[in-house]
Amino acid sequence: MEVMNDHAPYVSLGKHLKYVREQQGRSIAEVSGAVEIDDHQLERIESGIERPSEDILLLLISHFDVQDQEAIQLWELAGYDGDVPEQFRPGVDIQNGKATVMLLALDMRTQYSDGIQVDTTPAGLTLNFTQANGKQNPSVAKVGMSYDQAEQVLVELQKAILQGRYQRVPKQLPPSNQ
Repeated sequence: MEVMNDHAPYVSLGKHLKYVREQQGRSIAEVSGAVEIDDHQLERIESGIERPSEDILLLLISHFDVQDQEAIQLWELAGYDGDVPEQFRPGVDIQNGKATVMLLALDMRTQYSDGIQVDTTPAGLTLNFTQANGKQNPSVAKVGMSYDQAEQVLVELQKAILQGRYQRVPKQLPPSNQ
């Protein structure tokens, strides 16, 4: 049983997250950029001084591709044990009777935007999509990615734009059976 340290109450959680990050060869800058927190905040989380919010912890679990019981363990180490998200609750695979855990996106609705802000870090970039709303432009979605992935996204966007503009097939009514 671990004794709670008043100055670093989440030491076990922090050590575990740091271990996972280091095992994957990822830097503090890369991970903090991917989950959109600053380096100092991730250092405080890894040192056990600060507990990540539920959203940040979900992003870290997803970013590290932590699966099954390990995801639940991280959730419980953060003190969220009574509120395990459904995506972490094991189901039963009927084929082999083993417990499985699936991480699913929380909201798959399409968000429309009319603006974008791009922020860069040494590890990659973040696209902040906004929607005009009177005096403010609130963010409707943020997507972080490496520079390599951003280049792939750019190529795919260019292909989609060309197809959308120049390969349109007019909608036709189905033939009548008369």
